[in-house]
Amino acid sequence: MTIDWNTVSREPQEFEFTYTWKDVVLYALGIGAQVDELPFLYENTPGGLQVFPSFAAKASGKLLIDLSRQVEGFRFLHGEQGVRLHRPIPPEGKIMAASRVADVYDKGKAAVIRFLTEGRTEDGAPLFDVEHIAFHVGAGGFGGDPGPKAVSLNPPEGVAPDFRVNHLIPENQAALYRLSGDLNPLHLDPEFARRGGFDRPILHGLCTYGYATRAILHGLCGGDVTRFKEFKARFSGAVYPGETLTTEGWRESEGRYIIRVRTERAVVLSNASAVVKI
Repeated sequence: MTIDWNTVSREPQEFEFTYTWKDVVLYALGIGAQVDELPFLYENTPGGLQVFPSFAAKASGKLLIDLSRQVEGFRFLHGEQGVRLHRPIPPEGKIMAASRVADVYDKGKAAVIRFLTEGRTEDGAPLFDVEHIAFHVGAGGFGGDPGPKAVSLNPPEGVAPDFRVNHLIPENQAALYRLSGDLNPLHLDPEFARRGGFDRPILHGLCTYGYATRAILHGLCGGDVTRFKEFKARFSGAVYPGETLTTEGWRESEGRYIIRVRTERAVVLSNASAVVKI
């Protein structure tokens, strides 16, 4: 099915995202949290259960998911992801969200769709801003705005990173992550993955993003979610369970870092940056 992106409403669509502490813990396990990260796994942690900032991406994707279901799976691709955190996410409750299609760009062979979501607490306090960018392959060529020229953000050549975190991705990680809501068979069914051009099932892109968020949180913030401000990245390659994910960061300015995430084979998150509170 083809979506006419010129006719898709740009008006915000409001929705509520209700969750419990069990959803928070399941998500943490889905992005590889270990027992030495107890504040993110134990509901009776002194001071309260902590929530990984990338949980905001899970809580904000309703509009993107609803529209993607109208497109053949291999033609609608997650291109970029960004989360800006205003305050730590509560360990349970209700998030009041408003999502909209902010921009649609005509790239010739594909349409690029930029989704923006604002999340607030039940009493109206700003919680997070989330940006999803998706590619609808084959939907370009409609005479629309080509959009701004992409700007590359690369680590400095020949300079050692200021931090590096390695995570071995267990073989069953995609099977665990999908329990947080993304049931795409591409991440579990070998035959479906082969039809998509992969040797075997791949890790969810947002699981990779979650692993990188964990690495940034521990590598730059000492595990303190109040110091985490923002993380943006472009998906540039697939991750297979069983590979090692390496997240590296180079200080660009006070509190701002260029981020690169790679496996043994290739870079998988590029054009990435993080902002933390010093």
